[in-house]
Amino acid sequence: MSYVIGIDLGTSAVKALLVDRKGTVAAETSRSYPLFHEHTGWSEQKPDDWVTATIEALRELVETEGVTAGQIEGISFSGQMHGLVLLNEAGDPIRNAILWNDTRTTEQCREIERTLGDKLFSITRNPALEGFTLPKILWVRQYEPDAFKDAKLFLLPKDYVRYRLTGELHMDYSDAAGTLLLDVAGKQWSQDVLDAFGLPASFCPALVESHGQTGTLLEAVASSTGLLPSTKVFAGGADNACGAIGAGILTEGLTLCSIGTSGVILSYENDRDKDFRGKVHFFNHGKEDSFYAMGVTLAAGYSLSWFKKTFAEGESYDQLLQGVGEVQPGAKGLLFTPYLVGERTPHADPSIRASFIGVDGSHERIHFARAVMEGITFSLNESVDMFRSAGKTVDTIVSIGGGAQNPAWLQMQADIFDATVVALENEQGPGLGAAMLAAYGCGWFDSLEACASQFVKHASSYTPQPEAVETYKGLFRIYQQVYAQTRGLNEALVTYRS
Repeated sequence: MSYVIGIDLGTSAVKALLVDRKGTVAAETSRSYPLFHEHTGWSEQKPDDWVTATIEALRELVETEGVTAGQIEGISFSGQMHGLVLLNEAGDPIRNAILWNDTRTTEQCREIERTLGDKLFSITRNPALEGFTLPKILWVRQYEPDAFKDAKLFLLPKDYVRYRLTGELHMDYSDAAGTLLLDVAGKQWSQDVLDAFGLPASFCPALVESHGQTGTLLEAVASSTGLLPSTKVFAGGADNACGAIGAGILTEGLTLCSIGTSGVILSYENDRDKDFRGKVHFFNHGKEDSFYAMGVTLAAGYSLSWFKKTFAEGESYDQLLQGVGEVQPGAKGLLFTPYLVGERTPHADPSIRASFIGVDGSHERIHFARAVMEGITFSLNESVDMFRSAGKTVDTIVSIGGGAQNPAWLQMQADIFDATVVALENEQGPGLGAAMLAAYGCGWFDSLEACASQFVKHASSYTPQPEAVETYKGLFRIYQQVYAQTRGLNEALVTYRS
């Protein structure tokens, strides 16, 4: 039996899957690493923490009973998007990585808008948001000039890990699309954008398709992991692109709901000229010459983990959510907006903060838990609503991530989205998509679609309940009013958050 490994480099941990030719996960493991919040709105990690955790995870997979290193043909990656890793001439990081959920760069976003004007959307197809990579580059140049003088090239998180495994510097199109430096339709680094900000072309790594081979393992890495030096290493893709691949979102008409730390609504696109004018994101897919439109909720699963940590520390999620399905839609008149770290879609606002609205003395913890889940799903429904307004059909949604682990939440998604929601039998999220890219790259299949027919298996489906749908339509209209009503109050409270 032959195997491939899919590595998913997340915000809190790296997860690695050992997958055979039938798409069966033979083994999996994960390793966590710290997250640093030195100031309000800052979010950083040490790049070498990712490398150490990945090597440990690979070593554990190689030790799987009944599997030899020679049976593992290839490795590919999924990675958290947008994070900035700056390398010096020697190839070492000059500072901590600034992550996707870091919101310090509002000033630089306005600079990008002023400088590029209409070119921002026509070239990058996306708005200048704090989470993207170019604003982070400009922030480091402005506020850490001595460090920036040593910066010779930038990478994104998974690309740094892959570089440390292979010694080769590359970036795939799906991840590059989230930098604001890529001509998304033209599939090349934009010389116009680089010139506008005085960045040399050499600052950007070579571009490659997600299934493209980017090298083999360095001898030292092979020795540390137990893998063979000849093990093929493939570029991989952005976590959302890989999540789409792992869920079989490879043709028009299919939509993905992914609830991890952040939340995503993603719809496949064939048309490179489709222009949403920044209302939702438009990125290159991990499938060659394909694209996807995407809306993002910054604090999706993070909202639930925050709630658990704050109000139910020491309890499991099962304990926290016990009985949540018995609470009627609407959480007894309690509404939550999941703006713990700002918001992205449809409100590109790093300063807005979360709120509970409608609290009274009859509410118990279970109502708050239900309200958090509903609020996350309402935020995701903002993207569904915009897709429908743009003429897209959204009637079947494949749900992955933490939101697909709870039947009550899956039914809630069906009712709020007013669409059939499908869970996966072998739900492994972006890690499976990374493994599929490795399988395709190794030549196991002649297309990603053929790979998906073997690897992606549907499980339970949930259909909308008419009464709940009507209840949620009314609540969603109220939810949409909250942002405008609370924005001024949030701005007034900013000075008290330090």
